[in-house]
Amino acid sequence: MSIAQNPLSVEVTLPREDVALVTVEGHLDLDTATDLQAHLANQLHHGRRHFLIDLSGVPFMDSSGMNIILRVYQEVRTLPGSVHVIDPTPAVRRVLELTGVSLTVPISDKPEQALELIDQQQVPEGPQA
Repeated sequence: MSIAQNPLSVEVTLPREDVALVTVEGHLDLDTATDLQAHLANQLHHGRRHFLIDLSGVPFMDSSGMNIILRVYQEVRTLPGSVHVIDPTPAVRRVLELTGVSLTVPISDKPEQALELIDQQQVPEGPQA
């Protein structure tokens, strides 16, 4: 029986009703990405439109992890919603930057910064009464 060498831990908290803060710890790779995908899908099913994905505890991420982030981004952008990566480790940040994911999915140092970006996106456009 095989035991995962680097199990993934995923914790979800709700800073707001429509915002899920998803804290990920461990290696995010082919063996563990489906765990993250299941948590994100569950939160999407429960009406969350904005996802803050905290990668500060992820020392390694391969293309499987990037694909999960981009997949949820594609699903929420039509709601409209958003995805934000929070405080990635230097190795993960480098992968996000080299692959161009950081051009699509904003990176913030803290969840509060991402919440401010969400608030700015939700400001109604046009003349104010």
